[in-house]
Amino acid sequence: MTRVFLIAATALLCLLPARGLSVESPALCVQDDLKRLVCLDAPAERIVSLSPGITELLFAAGAGSKIVGTSSYSDYPEAAREIRRIGSHNRVDVERLLALRPDLVLAWISGNPSEQVERLESLGLTVYWGEERDFEDIAHTLERYGQLAGTQTVARQVAAEFLAEIEALRQRHGEADTVSYFYQIWDDPLMTVNDEHLISQAAAVCGGKNVFGELPRLTPRVDRESVLARDPEVIVTAGMGEDDPSWLEPWRGYRDLRAVRQDNLLFIPPSSIQRATPRMVDGMRRLCEKLEQARERR
Repeated sequence: MTRVFLIAATALLCLLPARGLSVESPALCVQDDLKRLVCLDAPAERIVSLSPGITELLFAAGAGSKIVGTSSYSDYPEAAREIRRIGSHNRVDVERLLALRPDLVLAWISGNPSEQVERLESLGLTVYWGEERDFEDIAHTLERYGQLAGTQTVARQVAAEFLAEIEALRQRHGEADTVSYFYQIWDDPLMTVNDEHLISQAAAVCGGKNVFGELPRLTPRVDRESVLARDPEVIVTAGMGEDDPSWLEPWRGYRDLRAVRQDNLLFIPPSSIQRATPRMVDGMRRLCEKLEQARERR
């Protein structure tokens, strides 16, 4: 009888949840870029995005229809323009966001105010923190968004295609002669990127060498005199808008600058290369073409 009782008791224990878990434990968990476990009971149906880049990534992952709120400047794809705004990336309207009853909020580590996002968490909202620092991060984020939204098949395919396109560009331009460049991300104060920045990684695929790549800060401030001293072969600027190359104009006055002499002043629409999304491939193709033109002008 004792043996029968022990067998029955053991079988019953196997059916009970492990310590610290409940029968209703979330069925869906991923790790965000703060190394925290983010769990949902079911795929998210009401998502709030706190940056234009996140919005674009969600659409790429097949989850655009599940976004109920997003930040200003979320303009790609076209359908993103119709989504309700809950503020800007650096100032969230908490009351407006709460009124949307999201089951998932996607935040940007270096772009969203931590105190505001932490308040959302304190109010019981589920928050995923993200930051894409390289091409693999973009692919992994797509896959995680797909898991959280229940669109894994689309997300995995887009992620794989994105990495394949990056590799194709690397194979095509990997043996090209190096072209030195200065990339301007802001005008006043004058700012650039170092080699750790995703933009520099994109340019490196095309054979570009950042003249300020060794600086310790990800987005350092520089002055025009230091740019002149390093005499880049190419100057690339973003701008205040997708069709606004006005930041190039002041450089034209420096006629002794190699980039000016060789007519290598380039404008790349900022969202095509400054957002960590699969659309970076389009900006990279354009940059690779421009750097190839610079080689031909030597």
